[in-house]
Amino acid sequence: MSANAAEIANVEVTEAAARRIAHIVSNEPGKTALRVSVEGGGCSGFSYKFDLVEGADEGDIAIERDGARVLIDDISLVYMGGSVIDFVDDLMGQSFQIRNPNAVASCGCGTSFSI
Repeated sequence: MSANAAEIANVEVTEAAARRIAHIVSNEPGKTALRVSVEGGGCSGFSYKFDLVEGADEGDIAIERDGARVLIDDISLVYMGGSVIDFVDDLMGQSFQIRNPNAVASCGCGTSFSI
């Protein structure tokens, strides 16, 4: 699907995340996008999963920014509406982080949450 679906879900990719995704994908032959999905499990109930993929699956929404492409499946999108996908490089290290307004709790590692 298009960025139009992403606008409906109100998912944003920051400039820092787009730059990092574009850099990572450019170094991985055959990969064209970063897939972000939500899975059951993790210390708070749900966890985010990040994968480099060759292309979109049916039902995916695609968010494109500054040469980077993020894919989110329609089921994960239910849990990620209104989220901001960011890339942080600080004293604690480098990581993709998702600020999810639907999460009522998250763990210290920042990769799991509950709704």
